[in-house]
Amino acid sequence: MHAHRSRREFLKYAGLSAAAIASARPAAFATAAAPPLRGRFLTHVSVVRVNQVEVTRTRSIGEDESADNSPAHIRSRREALARGCPQARMTWAISWLALQDTRAEYQEARRLLASYHDRYGDEITFIPGGYFAPMYNTREENRQTIHTALGQISKMVGGGYRPQCVVAGFLDAQNQYWLAHDEGIHVCQGQIWSQHGIDHGDGDGGICYPYYPSREHYLKPAQGKEDFIDCVCLDGWTCDFLAARREGFQNGFNSRMGVGPIETVQDLGRDMGRREMIDTTAVHFDRGYSLNGFGWVTGIWETSLGHDEDLAWWLQAIMERWPDTQVLTEGEFGMKWREHHHDNASLNYRFEEQGTGAPGSEKDLEIEWYMNQEFRLALLHSLRGNAPHQVIDFTRYDLPAQEPATPQREWSLMNVLNQKGTRPQDKPIRLRELSQEDQRRIYARYPELRAWS
Repeated sequence: MHAHRSRREFLKYAGLSAAAIASARPAAFATAAAPPLRGRFLTHVSVVRVNQVEVTRTRSIGEDESADNSPAHIRSRREALARGCPQARMTWAISWLALQDTRAEYQEARRLLASYHDRYGDEITFIPGGYFAPMYNTREENRQTIHTALGQISKMVGGGYRPQCVVAGFLDAQNQYWLAHDEGIHVCQGQIWSQHGIDHGDGDGGICYPYYPSREHYLKPAQGKEDFIDCVCLDGWTCDFLAARREGFQNGFNSRMGVGPIETVQDLGRDMGRREMIDTTAVHFDRGYSLNGFGWVTGIWETSLGHDEDLAWWLQAIMERWPDTQVLTEGEFGMKWREHHHDNASLNYRFEEQGTGAPGSEKDLEIEWYMNQEFRLALLHSLRGNAPHQVIDFTRYDLPAQEPATPQREWSLMNVLNQKGTRPQDKPIRLRELSQEDQRRIYARYPELRAWS
């Protein structure tokens, strides 16, 4: 196991360079099948906060960032988004302390955010627990905080405003149920895909594209009507799949590398970092678009980080290469997906990536992911010679799952085989080395994989 460090702390050690609320009526198991979702979509979230990690209402971890969350910084971020894509809409997630702070700068910041909803159609919502609400608060504490904060945001924006989404980093299944059932909110950025060994929470085992979570576990897609939560669960960061297979900073590489500024331009330098951002985007907007019929890229950039010129450059590059890309709020995208998917039965996400050449994304390796309601499967193989495909992850979603009863760091869903390699059984194997039952399950969906057994 590797020491847990924050994304930001890694720099010190590694040395690497307008819609209404949808009806609360459950969408699941509707009689008419909806057409598939099509298109390329990008969602951008900026966080406005006081402290680096506000884990509870009264406790914070990290640095005071109030100076870097000023109205000037907020304006700079919004202007960068508009330079990159003039018609873009984005989501702003405001922390508990930033909602309560009485200083003139935070009063102005809140007025500014409200004006962005009026002017651009931006979404203004809440982020509980500094990404790590279940790790530090009970379910009931989070429920009360979210309810109170949503009321304050409605008052702040005015005009009967209500966000369509809550941005949470990690959020347990019960609170995602309460969001839909009690608050009438049917989208939640509720998981950080593949995160393990970084920052203050672990949560590997889920699907990186939208799904309806199970009442059993927030990372488990609902299996049927009985465990269905009518809240679309969204990932927080699009990552390079090859980098993301690692635990934390294994072998000196950053497993969160992808489209985020810390892991790219800040760690790798502007040229290599920007190239990695575009290469990771292309995984979803080129081959991923062909495989899935739609592509989605997302990221949360804290306002305090800056990198506004990199955001503008990235969006400009995207619009030049994929001009049909829609830059929407989290809530808009989640509700659009919800219109086309009434349950998880039709989920069949596939991804293929050859290494980009950035540190941790080896150019001579290729990874393939298969994600559906029943399981997720990852195959890794070398492009040199005739190397066999090896299973590095097989997570079954039909098996019972249980979240921690009380706050703790570990919120992953791991069973048969996990990509991070943190348990004795997490060793790469051939498909034919899986149990007969697991092979049958895989080949029933993907018979072409028999050739790689």
